[in-house]
Parts: sequence; C-alpha cells; structure tokens
Amino acid sequence: MHFPAFFQDIPLITLRDPLAAILGAATDGLIDYRYTDAVKLAGHSCPTVAGAWLMARRGLRALYGEDLPERGGLRVDFRAAREAGTTGVVGNVLGLITGAAGEEGFKGLGGRLSRRDLLRFAVELPAELRLTRLDSGAATLLDYHPERVPPAAEMAPLMARVVGGVADPWEQIEFARLWQDRVRRILLEHADDPELVVARSA
Repeated sequence: MHFPAFFQDIPLITLRDPLAAILGAATDGLIDYRYTDAVKLAGHSCPTVAGAWLMARRGLRALYGEDLPERGGLRVDFRAAREAGTTGVVGNVLGLITGAAGEEGFKGLGGRLSRRDLLRFAVELPAELRLTRLDSGAATLLDYHPERVPPAAEMAPLMARVVGGVADPWEQIEFARLWQDRVRRILLEHADDPELVVARSA
C-alpha cells in the first residue's frame, strides 16, 4: 500500500490487551496501533478519522498517564446517536483502539474480558464522548474542534468540482493533496493543541 509519507511520522498508540496475551495473539498482549490501521478500517483518511485518533490518544493519556493502557478495560460513551453525522466513524476507530464493542462484541472467557456493551451511543453527556476505566471508574470527557485547523481557501471550490464529477485530473490531484495536508496539520502540527482536542475530568 502506498500511503502519504507523513503517516509514518504519526506516533503510534501502544496498549496491553490481556485477552490477546491469554490467547497468544501478541507477546505479553502488547499491541501497537498506527494511524494506517484506522485508515484501513475507515477506508479513508480525513479530519474525522484524524480527530478520532487524537481523541483516543488524548483520552488514554488522561486516564493512564505514562502507564500502559489496557485494551478492553475501557467503556466509550457517545452523546450522539450512532447514525448521527460522523459518530459511527469515530466509534469504529475508538472501538478499534480501545477494544470496546457494542452488543455484538466478544462475550468474554469465564465471565472475564468481555468487550460487549462497552461502546454506547445516545448517552446524556456534557461532551462529545466519555472514556471510562473499568478498573477504577476514572473518566475523561473529550471534545474535538477541527475548525481549529481550517482547510486551505482553495478547498471549497475544488471540492465542489470533485463531488460534482466535473473536476479535471489536475484538480482531483490538487484536491487530494490539500485534503491530506489538512489531515497532516491536524495530526502533526496540532496533535498536542489543547484547544483542538479538549479533555477534562468527568
């Protein structure tokens, strides 16, 4: 696969998954997730996927500090319904990284390590989403503000032509370049911007 070169510069997210350790899927249960994993899951790279990645990263840091996060040890609650806007996309990325799943999720082994009903939607919240540690009950609220990194001025007319199916080859290439450049700025230049992803205690 040929991804944009900047994907390689995005810091990975490492977690320990006790289920993976028990079943021998990963040595010591250690699993590295890269932004390309989220892109493969979503089928595209956009400000929404980038925001989901950063919310996962910021939320895990808020809850675990320098300790290794436990995959499968978190509940993810969303304020919006699954089908609202891009909520489903964000939910898929958060589920990939945290291991949280809906009612279809893995039911566990001997009453332990269940992933079922850990990804919930349409929950009354004062933020876009909430991550909660199952072991301690510690929680963090997260909001994402992509408007902090606006698109290039040329994006709107180019997008209209691309979506309308009338863009020429150069316009299509330029649109894609500008689109991914915004993603790059979000993930690299603004990754630690406290006003891009706002995290606060629940």
